[in-house]
Amino acid sequence: MHKYVVWTAYGWLALSGALHFGIDVVSQYLRDKRVPGPETTLYYGLNSAFALGQVGFGLLGLFLAWRAMNLLDETPVQILSVAAAFGWLAIALLFMDYWEPKLNVGIFCALVVAAIATR
Repeated sequence: MHKYVVWTAYGWLALSGALHFGIDVVSQYLRDKRVPGPETTLYYGLNSAFALGQVGFGLLGLFLAWRAMNLLDETPVQILSVAAAFGWLAIALLFMDYWEPKLNVGIFCALVVAAIATR
């Protein structure tokens, strides 16, 4: 069961990060939903960094799950995953207006805790 929870956690992170980037950055840019200016640049920058960091970390986790599952059971890797999850949760709660990124990161937090509990 632990293996499936790990795959789900990192897969969820990569998928939700990619969807976040597509919805909050690409689609709004293509539809000209924001007036050009410094606030728009900050909005796109925050959401791009947030989403692409999730995609990168999620893909790295999936790669490790595929090639070296036992490495993901090591305490330092689990601490890094928890720290990343809570960091993204803090950014979402403090700086993002939408509820979807908060929910997506909350689900990742729960999945990481479940992966640690099932090892």
